[in-house]
Amino acid sequence: MALSPRLDLRQTQSLVMTPQLQQAIKLLQLSNIELTAFVEEEMERNPLLEADDRERPTAEDAPADPEPRSTADEPLVDSLPGQQEETPLDLDYDNTWNNDSPADGGGDSLTDWGGRGGRLDFEDSDGNFEQTVAREISLRDHLVSQINVDLTDPADRLIGLHLVELVDEAGYLIGSLEEAAATLGCSLERVEAVLVRLHRFDPPGIFARNLAECLMLQLRDKNRFDPAMQSLIEHLDMLARRELTALMRVCGVDAEDLAEMIAEIRALDPKPALAFDHAVAQPITPDVLMRPAPGGGWIVELNSDTLPRVLVNTRYYTKVATSARNKEEKTYLSERFQSANWLVKSLHQRANTILKVASELVRQQEAFFQKGIQHLRPLVLRDIAGAISMHESTVSRVTANKYMATPRGIYELKYFFTQAIAGSDGGESHSAESVRHRIKALIDAESPQDILSDDRIVEILKADSVDIARRTVAKYREAMHIASSVQRRREKAMST
Repeated sequence: MALSPRLDLRQTQSLVMTPQLQQAIKLLQLSNIELTAFVEEEMERNPLLEADDRERPTAEDAPADPEPRSTADEPLVDSLPGQQEETPLDLDYDNTWNNDSPADGGGDSLTDWGGRGGRLDFEDSDGNFEQTVAREISLRDHLVSQINVDLTDPADRLIGLHLVELVDEAGYLIGSLEEAAATLGCSLERVEAVLVRLHRFDPPGIFARNLAECLMLQLRDKNRFDPAMQSLIEHLDMLARRELTALMRVCGVDAEDLAEMIAEIRALDPKPALAFDHAVAQPITPDVLMRPAPGGGWIVELNSDTLPRVLVNTRYYTKVATSARNKEEKTYLSERFQSANWLVKSLHQRANTILKVASELVRQQEAFFQKGIQHLRPLVLRDIAGAISMHESTVSRVTANKYMATPRGIYELKYFFTQAIAGSDGGESHSAESVRHRIKALIDAESPQDILSDDRIVEILKADSVDIARRTVAKYREAMHIASSVQRRREKAMST
């Protein structure tokens, strides 16, 4: 058979991941913090993008905008509907303040502020009350003040200040003393001697290198570090495993004395530095807000604080496009303009998709919001995707790192997806999260005389139409860090 070249025409379908499509997919799975950082980077790269920091004009006084802008399609903040048509999403909150005039109504000059011919009067002036309130002392300041009093030698004081910088948030000394000695150019013995003096500082347990040393320092401060307690501290691993019989033999005490020693250990602070440096934990900013509707039902809306306002400055684009001198400049401007428009449309689509998924989640889990976690129904991505005509992967990306503020608290959207546990006798299935809640409630309510085993919990759940295996109960119990029935019986026997 002779070989000869030929041309064939074939028609096939394929999905091409364009850069714009990849960007849209990426935006879906970003959290609000990551999205803000991404938009800021885009505004730095694209001169046609700018943040909309303007206040929305009122109907009575609407000043003319000297710089007309366009969002290439529709303004993102004006096109996000609420859960109900009669309650549209309002993304402008009255959260403005005027910094044009002083608080006391006077002028803004130095003379006016002084009040006496330009002379600043610090005795009779109305100062800010908040400036007179003593600030909370930090751990470093607290330790440095003790070093300045207790360490008189300049070299020892320098070593102490260096060791203060090695204290972590919990109060433990990180790093090795050998490295500290090499850094300071002194002997290891002198660093260890200074550390011994630092161990007597307040709070007790500070500058410890491990948990055992932290507890030992606190017990010494209370004058309770006897040989029996020393043996207990040296065998904390046995205490963690609840090997009480072996501990009584090691410490040479009876059950009553061991119970008192364990109570003293539990009363100690394993992280002594947490009493200082009151760093406020950043709260989670929800992406979706949910509240009861006045006439029944729920209102679901997006949180305006998590929606970046990005505009395309069309006037600037028109100005620079007409003055472009060559093809390269025109191509660059065209690409930047298309990229800006696509980003605005992607943000708009992302917001609509989040709102659509969150609204369907509220509809599916309405019993949970009304009655509690016992009524959390089993739900998978396929259920939401089928209801809103989207792909499961899209729903998965939308629910990643997104939070919703509800009347029952702030929950991650993925929280509402739970596995189904079949009901006994072909009854209605149950959510895995609600079953875990039942198991925890049963264990919390058990009495010291009637400790529930895993088999007994299975019997109780099956009586409530929950078909569950014993190994599943054990898995859920261990995931909630609940001890076994044997260990719980020992703990409750010691506490009584």
